[in-house]
Amino acid sequence: MDKLSFIRSVIKMSKSGLVNRFLIRKMDSFLYDKIVNHDPLNVEEVRIRKFQFISSMLHMAMKNVRKGYISPGIIERLAEVLIENSFFKESAEIVNKRKIFFEEHGYQAPSFITLSPTGNCNLNCQGCYAGSDRNGSASLPWETVDRIVADVHDSFGAHFITISGGEPFMYNDGGHTIFDIFSKYDDMFFLIYTNGTLISREVAAKIAKTGNATPAISVEGFEKDTDERRGPGTHSRILRSFENLRSEGVPFGISVTATSRNIDSLLGENFYEYYFEELGATYMWQFQFLPIGRGNNAFNLVVNPDNRVKLYNMWEKQLSENNRCIADFWNSGMITCGCIAYGGNHGYIYINWDGNIMPCVFVPYYIDNIKDLYKKNLGLTDALNSEFMKRGREWQNEYGLSHQKTAGNWLMPCSFRDHYKNFVENILTDDARPENPEAAEIMNNRDYFEKMNNYDMELKELTEPIWKYKYMKEAAPGLIKSQINKI
Repeated sequence: MDKLSFIRSVIKMSKSGLVNRFLIRKMDSFLYDKIVNHDPLNVEEVRIRKFQFISSMLHMAMKNVRKGYISPGIIERLAEVLIENSFFKESAEIVNKRKIFFEEHGYQAPSFITLSPTGNCNLNCQGCYAGSDRNGSASLPWETVDRIVADVHDSFGAHFITISGGEPFMYNDGGHTIFDIFSKYDDMFFLIYTNGTLISREVAAKIAKTGNATPAISVEGFEKDTDERRGPGTHSRILRSFENLRSEGVPFGISVTATSRNIDSLLGENFYEYYFEELGATYMWQFQFLPIGRGNNAFNLVVNPDNRVKLYNMWEKQLSENNRCIADFWNSGMITCGCIAYGGNHGYIYINWDGNIMPCVFVPYYIDNIKDLYKKNLGLTDALNSEFMKRGREWQNEYGLSHQKTAGNWLMPCSFRDHYKNFVENILTDDARPENPEAAEIMNNRDYFEKMNNYDMELKELTEPIWKYKYMKEAAPGLIKSQINKI
């Protein structure tokens, strides 16, 4: 039995309760050898973070299988699609597609996309980055959605797609829903960002039946924080959704937007105990509130640089000490070797309900529209060739992707949030169009520019010594005792 087969066996055995500490240690030993000992590109501390993240994902999945929260069928799909196709090996077909892509274009194909098939949403959350609403927002035609997924599968050789919104479970075009995507592309895996309020027992059963999707449900903290931003009664509806998903054996996670209002909750151990141990979450994605969309003027909600560093410390603790699978955007930038926008080098692109193709969910500007490209018999690959996308990839390479052992500060990985001045001056092109009126409003707003840039300069002062001292093993100039203590 090879090592990959051993990992799959451990996961499968977890459903019958046969996994013991010895087998888990063996699994971690394999992961450590694969990720830490056999990665010639990255410095050791980056390799360790990658190992801890993937290890925690498997640990949490197995824990919830043993609790009866995840069904055997879905854990098999996790092993097949996520572990084999994404982490350890790829089929000959996928390898060949990616080889052809690289030979034709000179950079690695995207590993996934984020697709928002509808802008409709049954909630009206304060500061929504997407500007979604319940008043008849646009939706993509089913034929377009189907073609996009096929494009990702066939052109990129990718087997993973994130579905966002709007509220994905509200998508319906001529009777077609997101479940038609899951069923048709059953060799792919889908992560669904959802507010969770529409996951009835019937919906949970449908997710379980397809076996290749997992919902990441948005919470803001505990009940008070969640209801305050998302509407009264939202948290209790989410708890019912959790119950429905556990009953049907569907693994789920939580998606959290860190703001100035919920920062105290996110810096407390109780939050993680509650969602992971009591409620059965398998993973958590955390986003720092970004002033775009309906929140373009809400700088009061932004987590200040000092608290962002504290969130980094909490993330590191949860990952290394508690084996809880958490990715903190943007504090976890070293896991992805920096920014993953702009479509190349195993990154991703974002397509919204109007068909606009953007470098990232959090970069609200675009050049191409997928519906227009398809009318010209072109595809997603053509959208990657715009000057806007190329400049973004060039910056990624310069910042560290092409020289990972001497990379720039991946505690500040985002080309938009963390390097706004450079984004405006060197990446954003004159032909880029705003995704929505809010994006147009900030495009040439000097006050917005200064607030973003001042944030970045303050964050750099706090994180640069940590990056140089802890990751690059340099004696960072000006490294003060309080910063070392934070490390």
